[in-house]
Amino acid sequence: MITHPAYTVEPWCLRETRLDLDVIAQSESLFALSNGHLGWRGNLDEGEPHGLPGSYLNGVYESHPFPYAEPGYGYPEAGQSVINVTNGKVIRLLVDDQPFDVRYGQLTAHERVLDFHDGLLRRKVQWISPGGKDIRVHTRRLVSLSQRSIGAICYEVEALDQSVRLVMQSELVANETLPRRGIGDPRDSAALVAPLMTEEHTSGGTRVSLLHHTAISGLRLGVAMDHLIDGPASAQVSCASMPDLGRVTVSATLQPGQRLRVVKFVAHGWSAVRSQPAVRDQVAAALAGAMTSGWDGLIAEQRSYLDDFWGGADVEIDGDPAVQQAVRFALFHLLQAGAKAEGRAIASKGLTGPGYDGHAFWDTETFVLPVLTYTAPKAAADALRWRHSILPAARARAVQLGLRGAVFPWRTIAGAECSGYWPAGAAAFHVGADIADAVVRYIDITGDECFAQEVGLELLADTARLWCALGHYDPHRRFRIDGVTGPDEYSAVADNNVYTNLMAQHNLVSAADAAAQYPDQARSLGIDPSEGQRWRDAAAAMVIPYDDALGVHSQDEGFTSHELWHFDQTGADQYPLLMHFPYFDLYRKQVVKQADLVLAMQLRGAAFTAEEKIRNFAYYEALTVRDSSLSACTQAVLAAETGHLDLAYDYLTEAALMDLDNLEHNTRDGLHTASLAGTWIALVQGLAGLRESNGNVIFSPQLPLGIIRLAFTIRVQGRRLHVEISPGATQYRLRDGAPLTSLHDGRPITVTTGVAVSEPNRELPQRTAPTQPAGRVPRRHRRD
Repeated sequence: MITHPAYTVEPWCLRETRLDLDVIAQSESLFALSNGHLGWRGNLDEGEPHGLPGSYLNGVYESHPFPYAEPGYGYPEAGQSVINVTNGKVIRLLVDDQPFDVRYGQLTAHERVLDFHDGLLRRKVQWISPGGKDIRVHTRRLVSLSQRSIGAICYEVEALDQSVRLVMQSELVANETLPRRGIGDPRDSAALVAPLMTEEHTSGGTRVSLLHHTAISGLRLGVAMDHLIDGPASAQVSCASMPDLGRVTVSATLQPGQRLRVVKFVAHGWSAVRSQPAVRDQVAAALAGAMTSGWDGLIAEQRSYLDDFWGGADVEIDGDPAVQQAVRFALFHLLQAGAKAEGRAIASKGLTGPGYDGHAFWDTETFVLPVLTYTAPKAAADALRWRHSILPAARARAVQLGLRGAVFPWRTIAGAECSGYWPAGAAAFHVGADIADAVVRYIDITGDECFAQEVGLELLADTARLWCALGHYDPHRRFRIDGVTGPDEYSAVADNNVYTNLMAQHNLVSAADAAAQYPDQARSLGIDPSEGQRWRDAAAAMVIPYDDALGVHSQDEGFTSHELWHFDQTGADQYPLLMHFPYFDLYRKQVVKQADLVLAMQLRGAAFTAEEKIRNFAYYEALTVRDSSLSACTQAVLAAETGHLDLAYDYLTEAALMDLDNLEHNTRDGLHTASLAGTWIALVQGLAGLRESNGNVIFSPQLPLGIIRLAFTIRVQGRRLHVEISPGATQYRLRDGAPLTSLHDGRPITVTTGVAVSEPNRELPQRTAPTQPAGRVPRRHRRD
């Protein structure tokens, strides 16, 4: 999109300077507003034209049965799909009885701006109606980061050269008709028609309320709106409601230069257990709170929230304006995905679209939470508390599969497994270790002892118990984990996947350490010293496959013996491979969908020597096709660590521009939240070399040609640490808090408030660049 002539490259906003209906669905995702609880796609205020309408409440879904031709034991019986809830964004406008519709009349000016500083989506339009009436429309929209249930719109209309008769219709619309979707792509969402059943509709004055429930999942939701109207004294207001529609109508005649201004407040609420009166009252209370704050108050709260966030999260880049814009775009949307999730999941598309049915995957813990832990730690804790809340379902799933501990779902909204494909989904048990890894990182970086005792230990213990149940000792007393799928979904149901085994090893040791640190809590969870020792023994005996002949780690046992995929016979139009080749063929070849062993080297780096990382990276670089948006950022991190800075830069920009350039051609379905996180990961964990070790942060900074300065702020154990990297040296400055000890290229440093510490950057040896599969070389980024 940023290469589209309608879009500009600016450091603190995303700006659209003209409307192109051919990319309207993509723009709706880019301009989406959310807070982790409520999500509004960036549809035009008038509702039409649209690419894909979308209003979402985190956790609101409908169930649907899986139509198995041959069901099997343990297969999930039903799926869960996010639904389009009651739409409160719509404000229709009629000018002398002619609808304001940009497809008719003459659109003489159009601009939309998503401002990362204040969180507002602004729109300015000038339009001449088919009848020749010239008007200017200025709208501002927000989803509140301080009041989780609230969205608001300020809609202003000005008559320009002659008097106009206006009718403005502010609406709540349930069961909107959605466009037909393509079939065959597993990344698409399930089609659910009219999922909301009406319960109640009321109206009066300038207020309307609609209550509905979902027919199968049994969730009750309410949406209410109220208005502040400023216009000519002769303006008239009426109000009406129907089962699926509420409308407040304002009619007025404007003279040239006069304006009609309507501020619309929309409150949302839902519950799986509360009664109809309780949900009604919940929504009414939220609406009353928003009306008390008023439009200006909501704006002030939004700016204050974002000022605090950027003060501990901003990333500055000199030399590449496109990446500068992209990383702030990414951080803004990551904050929106989790700020007010408060016990709900962060889905793979956030609340920006219905892609992947609104499911949460391991993406959250492995890609999103590392960023939030360092920039918005409360949001990271809330996401992990959601995992803790679905422990009962995960334990029940383990029992169903004949295992102990907890088997967390591969994809879900409310906790039940929603993957109907066992090999690439439910067999990916590594999700438990990914959760454990996120728990350990959060505790180490925040020092949150209460979380560690109340949430962390139990998550670590139940995931550790799973590995002891899933694995076994072979005759040589080596601990094996057989028949699992690692991150590379083109290599399913394999034995001793290196990523899985190393992450499980870390999980087991971390659980044993936590149980020893909190013995009272451990006893309450039934953990005795002998169980902790069993965890340590299994970790120490873990099998890590290695191919001595090739001098590289085998992604899993036997992987390096498989036939190589025929990349030279695969056309560019045959990617992603899963859409053009049968899985059985992918499973028995050396071809990697996304970074797997390379991700193990990023997250469990101490398990590999520097030389092993160099050889492994080169070997798997030639096999990885990046049919997942999760891959580029990980390849960027290891490219930087192994001395291939130009390649790291190329992968960094692929992750950064995944949605801004619509690289996967499915941005219309929602943003790639993990790839957004990958922008920060490629910069901070890649170029800056950030890692964690025993609760400490360590750095190994370096910059590629084209970036002349990289600076960022992270939150570490209640402090804000500012890091500024230039080509020759790195400066560390503590903005607040007690002195912090860290490592720079292996050398210990101590940073205190007000005193900058400067250290020289290491020089990297020149190495031969690795090769990629034919046709899968990353797009070369600019070099200045």
